[in-house]
Amino acid sequence: MKSINESGHILIIDDDRDVLNSLHMFLKHEFNRVDLLSDPGKIPDYLSEIQPDVILLDMNFSPGSRSGKEGISWLKRILKIDPDAIVILLTAYGDIQLAIKTVKEGATDFITKPWDNDKLITTLKAGVRLSLSNQELSSLKQKQKQLLNDIDKENALVWGESEVMLDLYKTIQKVSKTNTNILLIGENGTGKDLIAREIHRLSLRYNEAFVKVDMGSLSETVFESEMFGHIKGAFTDAKEDRIGRFEIANNGSIFLDEIGNLSLYLQAKLLTAIQNMEITRIGSNKQVQLDLRIISATNRDIRKMVEEDLFRQDLLYRLETIRIDIPPLRERGDDVVQFAYHFLRKFGDKYNKSNISINSEALDKLKNYNWPGNVRELQHTIEKAVILNETDTLKAGDFNFSNPEITQSNLNDNLNLSDLEKNAVERALIKNKLNVSNAAKDLGITRPTLYKKIEKYNIKL
Repeated sequence: MKSINESGHILIIDDDRDVLNSLHMFLKHEFNRVDLLSDPGKIPDYLSEIQPDVILLDMNFSPGSRSGKEGISWLKRILKIDPDAIVILLTAYGDIQLAIKTVKEGATDFITKPWDNDKLITTLKAGVRLSLSNQELSSLKQKQKQLLNDIDKENALVWGESEVMLDLYKTIQKVSKTNTNILLIGENGTGKDLIAREIHRLSLRYNEAFVKVDMGSLSETVFESEMFGHIKGAFTDAKEDRIGRFEIANNGSIFLDEIGNLSLYLQAKLLTAIQNMEITRIGSNKQVQLDLRIISATNRDIRKMVEEDLFRQDLLYRLETIRIDIPPLRERGDDVVQFAYHFLRKFGDKYNKSNISINSEALDKLKNYNWPGNVRELQHTIEKAVILNETDTLKAGDFNFSNPEITQSNLNDNLNLSDLEKNAVERALIKNKLNVSNAAKDLGITRPTLYKKIEKYNIKL
């Protein structure tokens, strides 16, 4: 696939040789390749071998014809061959009704003869950008299908055979066929990612994109660009148009992982997009309508966060139409043994130790461990043991758990000092209705110090 920075490939179809030559001389300096066709009958053979970025198509080919019917007929033929083709119509008769009709038939835009050079270049380059963006999106969808197929092979592992997980899977099957937004609640390593993908796989949107976004990794400075996209020149580093995650996921599913890590300011931005089901790229006035399913996940007590004014209740209502609690591994009985054997085979093959086994004492030790990191921790534990083992059998001594009594609640508490300080500042401001003086008193700091922290964490007042 061509780079988005390339200037593109244009096909011009017109029966007037003078027009073709004139356009070729003008456009060859602006685009990588400019091909010419004077006979529209050659379009099918051309498109069977070559896919231009933009097709500039004349509306009339018969002498004296002014109706535009030929152009519309060829437009339909082109879109039948390539439904994603970017076609711009060229006509000497600026009939607005005809222009509207061609757009309804699938044309991207409309140029009249005699053309304005600047407008022609701008229109064609916009078409090239749209074409390349569509190619990127198509490539993403193909990769997504392959990824989902690969994940399907691992997906059965999430469910196991425990009663609690079989019940969970029945629930997943029920809700997947709907367009309902779903919130997944579970500890780290319980398989929220795979379960979200399974919901998408079972849904009516399976053939569309599944886009995962780690919300905790998006800072306030990049959030809108990443989620909503931007147009070229919208800000200093915006050197090209960029589609945001919502637009990429349109018609499919978007998975908002670690939703509980989103600041209140960004929660408001997200809520607006979800409520209106539309986004606007940075620097653009054009609204993009959304039709997608939202799956969210967190390992935090989201309802407690609402009570503590750390998470917007109205946003939670939007995300939690259906709530699914994923049980930790320690509550799943003999699933530990099933997973252990699965990972043993997987890593035995990977590290050329296909004959490796595990004895009963080692299995008992694995079953009795609390697994604060859940399935992910079990996977890493088995992999490490397979790598370090010098015999053909894993024994209890191959598994050293430094603190088996540690609980998941200990691990889930966010102890990052910057995050704790930022949360404290936000809570104090909310509690005191943005009164900085009172918030500073609650925090035990001076007003100037609080202002510095507001600036440091880019908190919007």
